[in-house]
Amino acid sequence: MERRVHPALAGVVEAQRAVPRVHPATQGIEQRRAEFLRDPLAQWASPDPMVDTRELSLTGRAGPIPARLYVPPTLHGRGLVVYFHGGSYVLGDLESHDGVCRRIAQHVGVRLLAIHYRRAPEHPFPAAVDDAIDATREAYRRRAEFGDPDDPLVVMGDSAGATLATDVAAALAREPERPVGQVLFYPTLGPQLMTASAQEFRQGYGIDLDHLRYDYGQYLQGRDPMDPRVSPLFARNMGASAQAIMVIAACDPLRDEDVAYAGLLEHYGVRVELLEAEGMIHGFIRFGGTVPEVLAILDEVSEHLHRLLSPS
Repeated sequence: MERRVHPALAGVVEAQRAVPRVHPATQGIEQRRAEFLRDPLAQWASPDPMVDTRELSLTGRAGPIPARLYVPPTLHGRGLVVYFHGGSYVLGDLESHDGVCRRIAQHVGVRLLAIHYRRAPEHPFPAAVDDAIDATREAYRRRAEFGDPDDPLVVMGDSAGATLATDVAAALAREPERPVGQVLFYPTLGPQLMTASAQEFRQGYGIDLDHLRYDYGQYLQGRDPMDPRVSPLFARNMGASAQAIMVIAACDPLRDEDVAYAGLLEHYGVRVELLEAEGMIHGFIRFGGTVPEVLAILDEVSEHLHRLLSPS
């Protein structure tokens, strides 16, 4: 089936395919991070208001982990969402995903704790995984401080952050801190990138494959790419993992492997809701401030998450 890019994004894709973006090997990491933050599509002129946002420090095995707590004006139920930002393990921070986190907290009606894990190349694998697990454990222990001591936890993330969410769900599957759900926006599932969608959308659709492979090199620095924490499609015995909401972008090079991962979870008996965002490209959830249709998708996912946290 032919998949067409949404009209609001077609010009962006056409421009990036005609004139490829500068390769990351030719840029300094701080320049790349600044450009990621300034992406015109990812600006939110009117982010959802919160009654409270708090800068926090969580305890990790390697030191403090920065975090930000979002408290929406109206709470619709119990739960604490722990969010990991995307950025190919090298980009992104609390500011780059502020608009996304506010929207989700507002429309689910629960508190959300955004985590800023250590990034490559300064901190290669498994630093980000360790921080994600440690932050989730501490979020569980400090639930009374953040809201309700009995709040269930959900882990959520986009792109590389979604992969970290899967890592947390797997690592804590049989522990007291076990999340009750995992919400995954187009996770990156390893550097192999050999699917049909990877070839069809290899350049200009939100993420370029040669750029992603470069970033995996920065992240791994010679470590095993087959490690299930890097490539979750190689994971086994996942039956205890939390139920999942998987959101894929129709025009994303990672689409096929994300569908395969949803199938792998189901194979092990994990309940999965698979949602496809028609016409969207990789990274689309950051575009809610400029593409109204993205807000509708975020709100739909929020409804699914609300039902997960408040089963009838």
